[in-house]
Amino acid sequence: MSTLPQKRYTVEEYLNLEEGAEYKSQYYDGEIFAMAGASLSHNRIAANVVGILHDKLRGTACEVLPSDLMIKCPTGLYSYADTIVVCGKPEIMKHRDVHVLLNPQVIIEVLSDSTESFDRGKKFAHYRSIPSLAEYLLVAQDRYCIDQFWRDQTNDWRLDAVNGCDGIVEVKSLACSLAMSAVYERVEIPAVEVLPRFKPPFENL
Repeated sequence: MSTLPQKRYTVEEYLNLEEGAEYKSQYYDGEIFAMAGASLSHNRIAANVVGILHDKLRGTACEVLPSDLMIKCPTGLYSYADTIVVCGKPEIMKHRDVHVLLNPQVIIEVLSDSTESFDRGKKFAHYRSIPSLAEYLLVAQDRYCIDQFWRDQTNDWRLDAVNGCDGIVEVKSLACSLAMSAVYERVEIPAVEVLPRFKPPFENL
């Protein structure tokens, strides 16, 4: 059985398609990948983070942007993040009505079952190629957990994990914090099942 070769797209063709697309897609190495829709919890977390950072960054040189602005990595990945922070003048590549950001300082992704392995692995590898990127936050939506990757002075990446509804994430490059209780406001976190304590046979005899 013969198979037809998969169509490969140029960057210009991808951007032309994305300009009028109903749903967002990612692009890498000639291939276009559709991005899945998000749950209510996912959208609430993303909206909470945008709101928190908008208030904290007011009057500074930094601004928070929601998920509709495309990011370009030097590796050739064109993608979208749930939340972006850019400091100073945004460096924008324009293609007609499509604007592509080149210099994010902080990228925040809300994890889901279908995207977590990509967000932690290959997508983060692409993001690390962005010279301006200082921090990358991965926010779980089924538990109180934020993994904070940050670039140190030797250009190595470090990881801090914050857990629990009372936790605080110190966003180092922005000199501000995210309270877990605010990030997860109105989000229903599944209860952790507590298993009964094991009782040896005849313990109560």
